[in-house]
Amino acid sequence: MQRTIFNDDHEAFRETIRTFIAKEVSPYYADWEQANRVPRELFTKLGALGVTGFDIPEEYGGAGPTSYKFQAVMDEEAARAAVTFGHYTVSIGIVLPYLLRLANDEQKQRWLPGIATGDTMLCIAMTEPGTGSDLAGIKTTAKLSEDGTHYILNGAKTFITGSVNSELCVVAARTSASTAEDRRFGLSLLVVPTDSPGFAYGRKLDKIGLRASDTSELSFTDVRVPVENLLGEQDRGFAYLGQNLPRERLSIGVRGAAAAAAAIEFAKSYVLERHVFGKPVSSFQNTKFVLAECATEVEAAQALADRGLELDETGELSAADAARIKLFCTEVAGRVIDKCLQLHGGYGYMLEYPIARLYADTRVSRIYGGTSEVMKTIIAKDMGL
Repeated sequence: MQRTIFNDDHEAFRETIRTFIAKEVSPYYADWEQANRVPRELFTKLGALGVTGFDIPEEYGGAGPTSYKFQAVMDEEAARAAVTFGHYTVSIGIVLPYLLRLANDEQKQRWLPGIATGDTMLCIAMTEPGTGSDLAGIKTTAKLSEDGTHYILNGAKTFITGSVNSELCVVAARTSASTAEDRRFGLSLLVVPTDSPGFAYGRKLDKIGLRASDTSELSFTDVRVPVENLLGEQDRGFAYLGQNLPRERLSIGVRGAAAAAAAIEFAKSYVLERHVFGKPVSSFQNTKFVLAECATEVEAAQALADRGLELDETGELSAADAARIKLFCTEVAGRVIDKCLQLHGGYGYMLEYPIARLYADTRVSRIYGGTSEVMKTIIAKDMGL
């Protein structure tokens, strides 16, 4: 089906990103996966393209208000090449909006210019070893000093994406005790430089997919965080954390639809070239039927994701809408990529084939950003159930 959500500017941008991937990413990606991280200079190169400055006001060196469709184009082109940009999406798509929404003028002056150039990258630390989806159970503490000049941060976090390549980390910590009426009360967001004394990296976590994006454990031992680094108001952090979830879940859905579409293209190329019993694999009815099913599912997922991009553009994307998009698109991606891998036969299990990378990379999309089960809960609640 013809897509109508992208204009000429988006398509010109698509060509720029496609060229960048071919020159600066794909030739080195296997090495980056072996290293379990992209080189830090990738982000300064992305900064030179202007893509780390999306939505940052021009007075701070950014591009000003920017349609999220440009980031969707980046996701689609990365999927098309079966690569990622490290934790770019986390930094610019997930964490930066918190700073744009909550930072005061002084904080913006301190942080935004470096982000716009790619010299400052961002990560966010919410999940703890004993606390996953239940953020109200966060145990990391940030106690205000007696003179009121700084917080003392102590605790541990896990599954933190991109922290090794980040200069600033937004940490969710408990600044006050919760109340019997509201377990969510008392959380705050602190912006912590990753070179702060007492800020330490724990284990580098070895993932089955997304291997070019570092994921680590973090610990904080008496880290002094100036009160000037409090993001928003104290004790209101839980409410802030929910504000960007619709955009985050939309982005995961967009990437799921893009990965599924890419898988079909990889499978088509393979079955057209591969011969079995003297015939191309593409000539078998089963191959045609499988790919036809996959193509139909991807069209449905793409339509849902595109509708989400339109709603995001007008500020009408609801939490339930985003949950539907994430649930459907990631589940479709899981089914489609699995079928496309099967069409590759034994070669589909080999990491030298991009379908294997897509298979491993996409599995986590049904977990992070809220599991599929959490999405179903949100949707059911929206239905009045």
